Amino acid sequence: MQNLTIDAQRLWDSLMETAQIGGTAKGGICRLTLTDLDREVRDWFRAQVEALGCQVTVDEVGNMFAYRPGRRSDVVPIAIGSHLDTQPTGGKFDGVLGVLAGLEALRTLHDLGYETNAPLLLVNWTNEEGSRFAPAMLGSGVYAGVFDRAYADSREDRQGVRFADALEAIGYRGDAPAGSVPFGAMFELHIEQGPILEAEEKMIGIVTGVQGMRWYEIELTGSESHASTPMNLRRNALLGAARIVERVDAIAKRHAPAAVGTVGLMEVSPNSRNVVPGHVFLAVDLRHPDDSVLERMEREFHEAVPAIAGEIGLELVTRKVWDSPAVRFDPECIASVRAGVARAGFSTRDIVSGAGHDAAYIARVVPTTMIFVPCAGGLSHNEAESTTFDECAAGAQVLLNAVLEYDRRFAAP
Repeated sequence: MQNLTIDAQRLWDSLMETAQIGGTAKGGICRLTLTDLDREVRDWFRAQVEALGCQVTVDEVGNMFAYRPGRRSDVVPIAIGSHLDTQPTGGKFDGVLGVLAGLEALRTLHDLGYETNAPLLLVNWTNEEGSRFAPAMLGSGVYAGVFDRAYADSREDRQGVRFADALEAIGYRGDAPAGSVPFGAMFELHIEQGPILEAEEKMIGIVTGVQGMRWYEIELTGSESHASTPMNLRRNALLGAARIVERVDAIAKRHAPAAVGTVGLMEVSPNSRNVVPGHVFLAVDLRHPDDSVLERMEREFHEAVPAIAGEIGLELVTRKVWDSPAVRFDPECIASVRAGVARAGFSTRDIVSGAGHDAAYIARVVPTTMIFVPCAGGLSHNEAESTTFDECAAGAQVLLNAVLEYDRRFAAP
């Protein structure tokens, strides 16, 4: 096993090649799920794994599974998975690194003619980001039974396009029922999307779990009126939204340092410089690694928002669109990562993921864990997102090592 070394240059070249699919002028990627650009990168992915002799299955929500046989056909595969969709102003590594490092692992095994005991499965999960269709991690959520196909199909983007129609339009509605492609464990490599590894000069994060997350959508309706309207006669929906932003910030700070609260999406109507806004749509994101604390944050949020709307005379609609509880990853999968890091000789630390990942849902149905590598300044969901050549290579090597370590349990007696 010590001779199985990934080709770091080939991995980097693949990262840079796929970064051109939806590449932005600032060096990032805009490759929203179920767009023509998503179809293009999916076609590229399919061609690469089929060139290695893998069989590709696509399920009914567009999840892609590339199957590589092992010595034992009586054992379900070990999966490696992440996602190829990005944020509107995404970087080159978020999600993509996990898929392409898995591809590099398969290429390495193929080049050396190495046959694992268990089959391997490389997965591209649909709509991990949730930037076009909320909630996030939709494809892995349907696989894990958190959502059903009808729910996924009914999701609409901000232009009113349904998930089902977008999936059909790019030709990636597969025949396999969701959850019907079996695997027995999953390993996901990802950039940290935080500053801890870089600050502590650690190459690898051994991820022990994922913090809890809740998303909400709020609509505030007041009254559009001319900018000359006296202040005491206004029903300003944007004023209410501004106060909610401030309150979300205060709630998170009250439960610091682990809590975070974000308003990252706001739509103001009619959005004219001399009109008091009559309608605002905004999205709220609350996170904490302890579900009981997250519950308190949610209560404070639900107390604050109606009070703010009432003070200004606004009509209020609040919807919870996502609730992802805190996750603890599988001890045996984590132990395989520890062994993989030790074999590679990299510095490491245990870490809890602050961001949501497909692994969080898959952990509900099979043993799962994650591997992190640093990203510069902890910056992600940004075109300036940056991870080095050596960091990508280290993550891919540990991923391969960990999978091979886990595979040892399936050696013939």
